[in-house]
Amino acid sequence: MRLILALAFAAGPAFAGVPEAVNDHILPMTARFSNAAENLSTSAKNDCTANALQDDFQAAFDAWMGISYLRIGPVEQDGRALAIQFWPDTRGLVPRTVARLIADKDAAAQTAKQFADVSIAGRGFAALERVLFEPKFSGYAPDSYTCTLAQAMSADLAQMADAIAKEWRDEYAQTVTTAGDAGNTTFLTKSEAAQALYTTLTTGIELNADQRLGRPLGTFDRPRPTRAEAYRSGRSLRNVILSLESLHGFAQALADGPTPQIDAGFDIALQTARDLDDPIFAGVADPQGRLQVEILQQKIKALLPAIANEVGVPLGVSAGFNATDGD
Repeated sequence: MRLILALAFAAGPAFAGVPEAVNDHILPMTARFSNAAENLSTSAKNDCTANALQDDFQAAFDAWMGISYLRIGPVEQDGRALAIQFWPDTRGLVPRTVARLIADKDAAAQTAKQFADVSIAGRGFAALERVLFEPKFSGYAPDSYTCTLAQAMSADLAQMADAIAKEWRDEYAQTVTTAGDAGNTTFLTKSEAAQALYTTLTTGIELNADQRLGRPLGTFDRPRPTRAEAYRSGRSLRNVILSLESLHGFAQALADGPTPQIDAGFDIALQTARDLDDPIFAGVADPQGRLQVEILQQKIKALLPAIANEVGVPLGVSAGFNATDGD
């Protein structure tokens, strides 16, 4: 097996899947997120109360799950990934920041330019979720400061989503697909671009297993269900499912050939997730419920060898630096 892998890598990197991954997956997904975030912002301008915004919040968050693992280029530019979804919040900064903004009636909420300078713990989905779904905040009136804050948060998300879509479409897509060409100072070789996308793929898998599932699992003696992502809006499991669905499409596009192992692995992992009747992972506090989440975690981790075989080896790359290391 080692000899086979060595020969596969020595043969030199392929590049066929890189343009397909960019054009058939990344560009449509970034455009979808931009459209959904713009809809949220438009709705907030019309009616910024919590009940009016919750559905559009869910739709925009759904679209974010399609690219949340894409930790290269425009998504990472200016710290956008963390500003869009500051999670995990290991020090409890989001609730304190949101409470302070409201208590102080911070003037930064008055303009998009000012709000872009607010701490990342007061921006994005994590902060807006507090405003829309936290009982102590969500009962605000249409003419209140909190309503203005919800508008500012929504407009800020739309602005970042629009910038990501435009920069991928107008600049970064060409940067990736012309890797190794003269004048490309970002990716000096085609292998570098393939490596970046492959690492993004594997990091996305690991984030679902280690963070979205691992954090609420905690330990057997100390499960941590309230550390689940977006549990206030009831979408912890939903985020895992949507992320896996998008990662499956990304893997298929990036692969240079058929992906029977990947397809079978994703089918199993997704079916296991859909069968899990625990939308916010509250069941991790119960031994049986915990076992079901652990099984899902194992199914997700089992995707990595298949991805290595059917994407990594043909591209001549292996897993690199994990962008979530150190969280």
